[in-house]
Amino acid sequence: MNLKPYYILALLLTTFFAIISCDDNTDTLGSDMMPSTDIVVKESRTYDVFTQSYSAGDSVLARSSKSYLGQFTDPETGTIIKSDFIAQFHCIDDFAFPDSIIDDSILSTDLRLFVTKYVGDSLATFKISVYPLTKIMNPDADYYTNIDPTQYCDTSEKPIAEKWFTLSDRTISDSERSSSSYKNKIIIPLPNTIGKQIRAAWDSNPEYFKDSEAWINSGLPGCKGFYFKLESGDGALAYINIVQFNINYRYHLPDEKKDTTGTSQFAATEEVIQATHFANYNLEKLLEDTSSTYLKSPAGIFTMATLPIDQILSTDTINQAKLVLTRYNDIVNSGFRLDIPKYLLLVRLDDYNKGFFENYHLADANTSYLSMFNSTNNTYTFNNIAHLISTMQKELRDGSATANYNKVLLIPVEPTFESSTVSTKNLVKLCHDFSMTSARLVGGNTPVKLEIIYSKFAQ
Repeated sequence: MNLKPYYILALLLTTFFAIISCDDNTDTLGSDMMPSTDIVVKESRTYDVFTQSYSAGDSVLARSSKSYLGQFTDPETGTIIKSDFIAQFHCIDDFAFPDSIIDDSILSTDLRLFVTKYVGDSLATFKISVYPLTKIMNPDADYYTNIDPTQYCDTSEKPIAEKWFTLSDRTISDSERSSSSYKNKIIIPLPNTIGKQIRAAWDSNPEYFKDSEAWINSGLPGCKGFYFKLESGDGALAYINIVQFNINYRYHLPDEKKDTTGTSQFAATEEVIQATHFANYNLEKLLEDTSSTYLKSPAGIFTMATLPIDQILSTDTINQAKLVLTRYNDIVNSGFRLDIPKYLLLVRLDDYNKGFFENYHLADANTSYLSMFNSTNNTYTFNNIAHLISTMQKELRDGSATANYNKVLLIPVEPTFESSTVSTKNLVKLCHDFSMTSARLVGGNTPVKLEIIYSKFAQ
């Protein structure tokens, strides 16, 4: 059928006015075309989650670039933590002493522990003994915080060195201590024969200094590392980020035509083993407290939660599942109060027991999650653990659920982030938090609330 142009124009105008006369509210656009039984609605439900304190057993993976030394009693809980450590030392590739050491004279040999921060009283007095390791530690093994240092050295023998110290060195003047170049450190003199023997070995056996492996296996004194044993003292715990094995000497600068002093250093680094031994005391009363739950690091107490998977609806789609943990404020007012754990990892109990940290796993937001403490609300919030709940539901349906399938641990951790953009950070490393922290959480006999938002088709 051929239409005249004016008929076509009239048809277009009629259609145009019909459109503009319609209601401009598009809220029901689409739903008007769906059967009323297909409309998607959202529903929120809240479930009780029961929690309990969970002992770390003094045994967590001791994978850290820091060492810890001291003993401290928590004024809030009365619990005690004690720590000392083992350290090996890295030898840079093709290490060499200066050729111009004067008369092969070694002035002194020492160990230096650089303290970045501490908890407690800087004037508390401590004594440590230093023992050379007699057994080479396996570089491929995993070491834990309940390590027995006596398996690697003979503590029945006389120590190679002893030191009384306070974390605030009162032999240093206030002006020197306040200078920007001052580094807080504990200096432990060693017998100078050790430095002389190592210097002589460099002349006769330079292959001993090819790399760390050659150095550790050389048989030279101190080459295997040292055990820094805490003998006595209470009131502070030091965080040590650098441990050095130093050989000090005089040598000649021919270009400047003068003599000066120098130091050759072997440092404890991530390339070699550092293993801190922790022991916690008086944790039993916290573990038995059912009025709340606790977090204590290092190697102290986690919180375990049991998710009510059998009660959560499985016929509807879970859009969001939020778990909030609230911290109680401290009761005791003390100048030596412990920090609050900054980050918590939520991880399945089975995954933790199967080597979550040993296998370098990260929080993936699928079955493990990371939360940062919110000081304003005094809470840790896991905003959406929906995928974890759906995974547990699937295991329950298909018969693959274990006895602990619905249990998760909340663990204080230290994450390492790498910036990918100005506003985005990628998690690249995750390890146990070895700083001294403590928190008491709402839980135990008082259930924690899990809020779930479902979506489903209207009936």
